[in-house]
Amino acid sequence: MWDTSKDYRLLVAEKAVELFLKTVEGAKFKGKWDKKKAIQLAKEMIPELQAMRYSYLEPSELIETPQMKELVKKAQGIIEALGGEEWYIKFLELADRHEKEKLEESVAKIRFFLNTIMGLNKRLKLGKINDPVIAVDIRVGEVMSAGKHPNADKLLVCNVNLGDRAITVVTNDLSVKEGHKVAVALLPPANFRGITSEGMFLGAGEGVLKDVKGDLGGLPKGIPLEAFKETRNLVEAFLKG
Repeated sequence: MWDTSKDYRLLVAEKAVELFLKTVEGAKFKGKWDKKKAIQLAKEMIPELQAMRYSYLEPSELIETPQMKELVKKAQGIIEALGGEEWYIKFLELADRHEKEKLEESVAKIRFFLNTIMGLNKRLKLGKINDPVIAVDIRVGEVMSAGKHPNADKLLVCNVNLGDRAITVVTNDLSVKEGHKVAVALLPPANFRGITSEGMFLGAGEGVLKDVKGDLGGLPKGIPLEAFKETRNLVEAFLKG
């Protein structure tokens, strides 16, 4: 029997729903979207996740539950309520200049929530592992550009290709360059002096791992255990926040 009540994947999913509700309830996105429907669908996810948490089923069995199927269905409904697959592009295009920083952070939080729910079944397929690290996606990415942070000399702002989409990652490793193949933990977004980072590069020793093995967008291979330490700490901090 698997203790689902302590499964980090389910705990983070519940917390991601809370983050989404807090973000959307205070959002003032311009354009056509159904705020009421998005909030209602997210609230309906809470009992589904609670049922999974107290089911004590094996991870492989959780994937096949009606609750898992409902979570994916409701997440798809939220995407439709937000305006469709390109919802975030529309919101950013319509934002006033003075609102853009806050809006980018809100969009990043919603993307984290959707990725957490839509990818939950894949993380459950990893089996009976009780480690905060597997509660978030860790994927191979390619640095498409790396430039100085406009408000911080000791930070870089990187555009990273994950295969199916691109994200922004802020790093303090100034040696990161275009073309580097990195491992990215898709963590809850954080604002670094006006720039929202949607993930963190895994690193070991003196800096970021820059020649990671694995397919673009897939799981990285051969990552040293010490590289997961900060991801583990940040997931724990998210759950306590």
